[in-house]
Parts: sequence; C-alpha cells; structure tokens
Amino acid sequence: MLKKRIIPCLDVKDGRTVKGVNFVDIRDAGDPVELAKRYVLENADELVFLDITATLEKRKTLAALVEKVAREINIPFTVGGGINSLEDARIVIKSGADKVSINSAAVKSPSVITKIANEFGSQCVVVAIDTRFENNEWIVYVSGGTKATTLKAVDWALEAERRGAGEILLTSMNHDGTKDGFAIEITKIVSDAVNIPVIASGGAGKKEHFREVFEKTRASAALAASVFHYGEVSIVDLKDYLRVSGIAVRKVC
Repeated sequence: MLKKRIIPCLDVKDGRTVKGVNFVDIRDAGDPVELAKRYVLENADELVFLDITATLEKRKTLAALVEKVAREINIPFTVGGGINSLEDARIVIKSGADKVSINSAAVKSPSVITKIANEFGSQCVVVAIDTRFENNEWIVYVSGGTKATTLKAVDWALEAERRGAGEILLTSMNHDGTKDGFAIEITKIVSDAVNIPVIASGGAGKKEHFREVFEKTRASAALAASVFHYGEVSIVDLKDYLRVSGIAVRKVC
C-alpha cells in the first residue's frame, strides 16, 4: 500500500506567505523560507509553493524566491503560479523545483501539459484544479479562482491525465480556509475516476479531517496551509494520529 502524504502549502503574495478563506480575505502567515525550513524539521512529505497572484498580475513566478526556498529543503518541492509554457517550467525547475503546478495555462492551452510532460516526465507535472460547487455541478475556475469556466472538475481531471499530467491537486473553493473539512464528494469522484495521484486540498481544520479524506476517498495526499502555518495542527502529531488510526503514512524521523 502506498503511504499517504502530508503536504503543507505556501501561498505566496508579494514575497510573503498568506492565507485566505474561499480565496479571499487574505492575511499574512509568515516568511516562506522560514516556514519551509520548519516543515522539513516537522517531517512534511512534500512542500507546495503557489504564487497566487502571478496569473492575475500577468507575471512570472518569483524564481529568485523559489531558489531561496529550494536551497533550504530536502523534500519534494512543487511550484506553481504564472507558469504558462515549457520555458516557464524550465526556469522554475532550474530554480530548484521538482515538480511544476499548472492551472489557468493548462485550461487555456492543454497542450502545455503534454509539452512539459514530454520534456521532464509526467511525474513532474501537477495539474491544479480549483473547483466550486454551483448549480449542482463542480465547476473549474481559473485566474486565481476569479473566473469560471464551462469545464466540470471530473471531466477536466480526466483530460489532464490523458494529456500527460502525473498528479492532480484538487482544491474545493467552497471549503478553502473554512476548516470545516475536505470536500469528500468531489475528492472521491475525481480520485475514483483517474489513475494518477490526487492531492486533496481545501478545508482542513483538525486531524480528524485528514483521517476522513483518506478513509472515504482514494486521495494519495492531503494538503493544508493555515492549520500548519499557525500551529493549530502539528505534522508530527498528525502523522502519529493517522498511524494509530490505521492509515499508512511515512514515519517521523
């Protein structure tokens, strides 16, 4: 059995880690380099860095900051935000990322998934899907969650897999920052539909939420931000709790 992964996420804006609720009401959460170092010590399995306004501001990901974070960590490192092309992906990987996360650019031009996968391997390509439940459908949003598309989350996840994605980062906008638990329904639908790993994101508020998403869905990993940044849930304690609950996770060193 593959062990479940616990992944903290650094949402970065203007060089600082931030966190909001439902993609708005952003507040400061600390220095990304210091947080990254802390998460290595706390035995996080991976780290995700998302430059959350790069697409909206039509600029590239903060490559210099990515490089600073990469120098301080020794765990798999995924970077997203403003990656629109193979060349953008190449710059981020050269800066120290192990994987790239693409969202808006993949929806606009799905061929970019294939181009990056062909160059660096599917394991390097994470397609991030921001989705909101409305009118009885889980609809895909782009541009930092500000623009609705006509795509349904599960259909887009399947298309991303066909195009060469090696992983799906699935965020429920309805649950993001609420601390009421992950979106079990859509996480189950997507993780059952695809044959690649799915990272559940949005809504973690306590240890029980992680256990629930692993027990009720085929998610391979669970991602959270504020509960880790503000010390509400310790990754060490969380892993111990999950292990006692019968969920296979990597041991704490």
